[in-house]
Amino acid sequence: MVARADAPATLLIAPTGGGKTMAGFLPTLAELADGRHTGLHTLYVSPLKALAADIKRNLRTPVDEIGLPIRIEDRTGDTSATQKKRQRADPPHILLTTPESLALLTSYEDAPRMFAGLQRVVVDEIHALAESKRGDQLMLALARLQSLCPGLRRVGLSATVEDPAAIAQLLAHHPDPCEILMADPGPDPNIAMLETAEAPPWSGGGAAYAIPAVLEQVRQHKTTLIFHNTRAQAEIFFHNLWLANDEGLPIGIHHGSLDRQRRERVEAAMVRGELRAIVCTGSLDLGIDWGDVDLVIQIGAPKNVKRLVQRIGRANHRYNAPSKALLVPANRFEVVECVAALEAARAHDLDGEPRGPGPRDVLCQHILIAACAGPFDADALYAEMTGAGPYADLERVEFDACLDFCATGGYALRAYDRWQRLQQRPDGLWQLRDPRSAQRIRMNIGTIQDTDTLKVRMRRNRGGKPLGEIEEGFAASLSPGDTFLIGGQVVRYEGLREMVVEVSRERGRKPKIATFMGTKFATSTQLSARILDMLQQKDWPQLPRHTADWLALQRRMSRLPQRGRLLIESFPHDGRECVCVYGFAGRNAQQTLGLLLTKRMEETGLHPMGFVATDYATLIWGLDAPTDPRPLFDIDALRDGLDTWLAGNAVMKRTFRASATIAGLIERNTGGQRKSGRQATFSSDILYDTLLKYDPDHLLMRITRAEAMRGLVDFGRIEEMIARVGARIDLVRVGRVTPLAAPLFLEVGKVPVKGAAEERLLAEESDRLLAEAGLVGIGA
Repeated sequence: MVARADAPATLLIAPTGGGKTMAGFLPTLAELADGRHTGLHTLYVSPLKALAADIKRNLRTPVDEIGLPIRIEDRTGDTSATQKKRQRADPPHILLTTPESLALLTSYEDAPRMFAGLQRVVVDEIHALAESKRGDQLMLALARLQSLCPGLRRVGLSATVEDPAAIAQLLAHHPDPCEILMADPGPDPNIAMLETAEAPPWSGGGAAYAIPAVLEQVRQHKTTLIFHNTRAQAEIFFHNLWLANDEGLPIGIHHGSLDRQRRERVEAAMVRGELRAIVCTGSLDLGIDWGDVDLVIQIGAPKNVKRLVQRIGRANHRYNAPSKALLVPANRFEVVECVAALEAARAHDLDGEPRGPGPRDVLCQHILIAACAGPFDADALYAEMTGAGPYADLERVEFDACLDFCATGGYALRAYDRWQRLQQRPDGLWQLRDPRSAQRIRMNIGTIQDTDTLKVRMRRNRGGKPLGEIEEGFAASLSPGDTFLIGGQVVRYEGLREMVVEVSRERGRKPKIATFMGTKFATSTQLSARILDMLQQKDWPQLPRHTADWLALQRRMSRLPQRGRLLIESFPHDGRECVCVYGFAGRNAQQTLGLLLTKRMEETGLHPMGFVATDYATLIWGLDAPTDPRPLFDIDALRDGLDTWLAGNAVMKRTFRASATIAGLIERNTGGQRKSGRQATFSSDILYDTLLKYDPDHLLMRITRAEAMRGLVDFGRIEEMIARVGARIDLVRVGRVTPLAAPLFLEVGKVPVKGAAEERLLAEESDRLLAEAGLVGIGA
């Protein structure tokens, strides 16, 4: 099947190294070859600034070799203000940018002139954008461009799409169709588990046990990418790897909290082939073309098959060469998860959670962006927005609620001038109430919510060299002399000056670990189902002997969890009654389940004292064990408990702050100054408490609840689990800790429960002391 150059939208799915990026640009190069087109012809949008720079370098080569009269430039947050101003006045033929920069471009009054000749938009790695609000913002920006350029054609590129029809619907301008082209997938990857001399530990995520085996693989290959799921784990692993690197092999580290120049130096060294290994995170997930990478190692279970396939594709970035990858489970249960992920990858069984309707906080931001560009007609803007895939089913009443919020701030806030940003003119058009507010709106465009971070620099008398960023909360816990890891080196905290953490070099001391938030992935529902099916096998020849024996022992002592049923174990341990719920719903959902179940247990007199959660189970300990757990899982009671818990919880306040910032209620950047995380939190907490008290049905409160339910709380997966198992809840009472539950006792992140259990223990201890002293009955 051949793509039509004039098709309104085309989704091209091809394996890494298959040349899909160049295929996306071929019609552009052909149309620009005669030199007659003036102005912007093609817009290339990617989720990563580094990817845009890489494509620019690769695209320049054939253009220069053929001698085509084509100007190619990139525009990201790293582009100078002078160049950005020139690009608006005299745009290049091909502009490479990011969703945020494109949204900003559409906010200017001269956007119609800049985009007047635009013919094509190429969206690279569209699967990555489809999973976040950045994709929703991009599709709204493309809907605006479609209004300016009715003949605009769209091309989406990806190597890993689990649901091509859903991505095509996202990409298309409704009601136009989108063609789907599937290229030959090429050879299957060469993937396996890394064999190590030592068995994985029972808990934890560092995989330090595998350092010798990983280092041996680095020696045997040209360039190895070593992926981690969080930045903190990457820092720890890099530190341990470097300490074991007696040969001094050149090894780098790359993640989003490092200073941009440090990241660029690592990228440049990779391009030149100077590094033997790079410890990295999702910052190198996507299609940067480094052909010398011949091995990918994934440390820790990938949690998602699609992410694993994407990372595997970084090795042997060529169409006809199989990628080579090794998985390293961080703990014993991750052995099972890694084997399940390998089997799914070999079967080309990708996973992914279906996206809901486009979020309304992004919609509010887009209304403000439209107002910055000039007066608009509400009917026309609504029609434009429903042309964007995520908002194709947007009801007019929802749009009007967002418009009213942008205009007045909503019922509880309409008395405050600062939130009355739009007004309707006598001719019915809407415009900014104060034209000067356009600059402040533009300064806050974007959907990426930074964690509260502070810059880290070497002490000024050492040159002030920037190293990266650390969490504000972590910085607040430091005292002068404390040490921590950043960029793979141990540094000593000297002090805080003007919101900058100043450090000096420190050698040979064991560091604290910087608490980089990064991304904490939850195991996908599809991968969890595959694990549950694997647990029901008669034996497990595909598993290492130590793990198969562990599962067999669990089967003899108790049971193994299975799909369609909910296993709950009950057993005594260390003077407490323990309950283990094997929900396999993902870490966020299992954590929420722990909060809700302990609340239900408290209400029914079972005296819980604490819990801990992993991706697959929640362990609760207390004074009493349930005899019938089914009433604890009443979905209406759990939902009521969730509402009560959420109302004043930090999770809701954190979610509110993110949505309020995206929607434009809270400004992180004001007049060239950026609020600290504490300042932003303080103002958002006041707003949240005000709305909760006086206007709990406010648009932003509804947005916040929806976001929390599918994000940090992930209640939807709890509902799905309860609906799936129904009354099929199996309570197994055993006499001691079971093999499958034992690792949970070693997990960090235990949550204590303050309640009636403390009062009962105190009363029992008082009675015991009185009896021991012979005082029982005296004065009765």
